[in-house]
Amino acid sequence: MSETLACTAEIRRWEGETAVYHMVTIGGDMAEAITMHERLHRLEFGGRRGFGSVKVMAAIGGTRWKTSVFPSKTGEWWLLVGKKVLKAEDLVAGDTAEVALELL
Repeated sequence: MSETLACTAEIRRWEGETAVYHMVTIGGDMAEAITMHERLHRLEFGGRRGFGSVKVMAAIGGTRWKTSVFPSKTGEWWLLVGKKVLKAEDLVAGDTAEVALELL
């Protein structure tokens, strides 16, 4: 059975070496729930997914997409938000968004 989590978070802009990314940082109780899900998955299947990621079905507004969240060194998780999602939901860096994650 999958678990669904929700929060309100700010869309942030991050410039990498070759591209610009938009992301949401997930912390607090929601981050702890994702971490526990990842640990249980690792125990059940005997390994970690790439970069310690967790597969999710993400939703912002009416837009849903299958993706992964990635752990940070501070215990938070990062959800990358693509240009198609930003455009569909009329969002830019600095806006807040209602984010729902179904842990897969």
